[in-house]
Amino acid sequence: MVSLLLSLSAAPLAAETTAPADPSAEEGMSLIDEGIKIILRALLDDVQPKMEELQKGLDEALAEMGPALKDLLLKIDDFRNYHPPEVLPNGDIIIRRKTPAEIENPDGQIEL
Repeated sequence: MVSLLLSLSAAPLAAETTAPADPSAEEGMSLIDEGIKIILRALLDDVQPKMEELQKGLDEALAEMGPALKDLLLKIDDFRNYHPPEVLPNGDIIIRRKTPAEIENPDGQIEL
C-alpha cells in the first residue's frame, strides 16, 4: 500500500519535469493528477479512523502499563549494568547483572 502511494505521488513530479508536446497532453496530465488526488484522499479517509483507533489503544496501553514500567525502571537502574538476555534450554530467559569489575571496565581491557 505504501509503495502504491509513493508511486502515485511520484507521477505528478514526472509530469512537471517533462513538457507536453500539445495542450491535450497537458490536459490529460491534469486529469491524471486530479485522479491521483482523489485516490489519495479516499485512502486517507479509509485509514484515518483506523489510525485514530490505534492511537487510542496505544494511549490506553501506556496509561495501564506506565506505572509498572516506572517501577521496573527504578529497579533496573541502568541497562548498561546488565548482560544481554540469554535463553536457557528450558525456555527461561535470564538477564545477568554485570560484576562491579565488568561495569568499571566494559571492554575487558586492563589499563596500564
